[in-house]
Amino acid sequence: QVQLVESGGGLVQAGGSLRLSCAASGSIARITAMRWYRQAPGKERDMVATITMRGFINYADSVKGRFTISRDNAKNTVDLQMNILKVEDTGVYYCNVVGVWGLDAWGQGTQVTVSS
Repeated sequence: QVQLVESGGGLVQAGGSLRLSCAASGSIARITAMRWYRQAPGKERDMVATITMRGFINYADSVKGRFTISRDNAKNTVDLQMNILKVEDTGVYYCNVVGVWGLDAWGQGTQVTVSS
């Protein structure tokens, strides 16, 4: 299995920036993609950004141009740089990895609150 630990959440004013980080450990070789999801209060968990081990990147339309996902293979981390934050970006952000042999692991989540 793969264990994930997120960090970097917090409270920020609208227009500000935050950087989230997710450290993976365990069966790293099984990972094919790393993702960030967001769950706003009372809403479903939605994908925010994806990066595959081959470098393919995809973003939700709502964050394009503002968020950047990146990974460091040497450190086994995936980061999410969030700029020009909006109140609607508020939620719990989860790191997720998927891969071979049915790998699908989640972190514990980190709270991001954007105030107006």
